[in-house]
Amino acid sequence: MGFLRLLLLREICVAYKHFGDNAIIVLFFLLAAILFPLGVGPEPKLLAIMGPGILWVIALLASLLSFGKLFSSDFGDGSLEQLALTPAPLELVSLAKAAAHWLTTGIPLMILAPLIAVLYQMPYSGYITLFITLAIGTPTISLIGTVGAALILGSKRGSVLISLLVVPFIIPILIFGTTAIEASINGSSTEKHLMFLGACFLIALVFSPVATAASLRQALE
Repeated sequence: MGFLRLLLLREICVAYKHFGDNAIIVLFFLLAAILFPLGVGPEPKLLAIMGPGILWVIALLASLLSFGKLFSSDFGDGSLEQLALTPAPLELVSLAKAAAHWLTTGIPLMILAPLIAVLYQMPYSGYITLFITLAIGTPTISLIGTVGAALILGSKRGSVLISLLVVPFIIPILIFGTTAIEASINGSSTEKHLMFLGACFLIALVFSPVATAASLRQALE
């Protein structure tokens, strides 16, 4: 656990060295969320209906922008090889990378999304559910993204490939996240939707570090 904390601190420091890249992701989320109501019109009922899906899709697309660079800098300067030579398994390295990605991109999106939801005139009952679904869904997306980022190491068209690899696995998270918010707004139970989101997170937490580590070993051979 001590080594995991050191790895996590390292990854957070690396992420903040590329603060501009993280700021662009947050800015993309803000601009897309603000511009969308201007495009579809100011109809309150329409915005309230479309708001949950729009916010989740924009959050997903914003996360995709950052996956391509998760391992590329470490792979390019040889840091990844040094990490592979440490006593810690690559599974811990991949877990620390996913945690740092969530802390630097997922949490800002979680904080901004309920504020942006005001533009969509979302009912108050949906705000808490929006935050909860993002709190469960964004770390799941980060875990899945690390697998895709490891698979494209060394590829010349990585930005295109990672979308094809990651998006099919993120679609269930998008569906359960939006349906949970809609159920909350309609006064229905959100328990089963949140349970499905939690199950997706647990599955990703177990299998993503293993798959990422295997992909990294393949890339380093």
